[in-house]
Amino acid sequence: MPDPFAARGYARPEVLVSSEWLAEHLGDPEVRVVESNEDPLVYPSGHLPGAVEIDWLRDLNDPLRREMLDGERFARLMSGHGVSPATTVVLYGDQNNWWACYAFWILQLFGHARARVLDGGRLKWLREGRTVTREVPSYAPADYPVPRRDDSRIRAFRAQVFDQIAAGWPLVDVRSPEEYRGERLHMPGYPNEGALRGGHIPGARNVPWARAVDAETGEFLPAAALARLYLEEQGLKRGDEIIAYCRIGERSSHTWFVLTYLLGFPRVRNYDGSWTEWGNLVGAPIER
Repeated sequence: MPDPFAARGYARPEVLVSSEWLAEHLGDPEVRVVESNEDPLVYPSGHLPGAVEIDWLRDLNDPLRREMLDGERFARLMSGHGVSPATTVVLYGDQNNWWACYAFWILQLFGHARARVLDGGRLKWLREGRTVTREVPSYAPADYPVPRRDDSRIRAFRAQVFDQIAAGWPLVDVRSPEEYRGERLHMPGYPNEGALRGGHIPGARNVPWARAVDAETGEFLPAAALARLYLEEQGLKRGDEIIAYCRIGERSSHTWFVLTYLLGFPRVRNYDGSWTEWGNLVGAPIER
């Protein structure tokens, strides 16, 4: 079968799977399908057969600190879903794969290279009329050695954001224009909460995350369209040191995925502290 993603010109087409491919591999013991959503009520309402749920807040974050899970908890999470380092994990979810890309980003922090994203996510699967179920699967625990989380390559902290500003390197604010302009503290349609001040990090370019997907299908745009958006319109260069951010790091993980894997930018970091940290940070500069 021809690879539809290679035809779209992506730098790393192997990180995506199509709904056709996944439908053929739902029973494959070497593949584990994972649903990760913004809305916790979505998975119980119906999910792909055999898919397990990984909740971004309950499973991927520390319950007390503003920090993600550590290596021991990650190993237990993977093992509990029957995932070993050799298992191909296919991620999908609502909101055109916001949290699927966030989970993918975390898997990369822990070195799980065998991870993929379902192009189009839940939206495309359901629009094609494919099978869903409410049955929650159970898998025998797998052996998953405790990994070391590597925050050095693809994660940014506030100190690095200050360095980014000082060096004049590009920042990409993937939030809505209203958030970027400081008119809102959250996306339109959500409670206006999460920070004391609105605006954006000085010098950041506003490229809302959703511009990278087809609004009708939820699929990622072809590489040529993505290049027009990020390189031609915004002037980004593939050799740039780039930091992407949003409000809490989920929308910016989607943009991190696009820039890193679909366009082939080698040095992109996701600032998961994002606006809920920066907008509350004493002494942090803000533009409107």
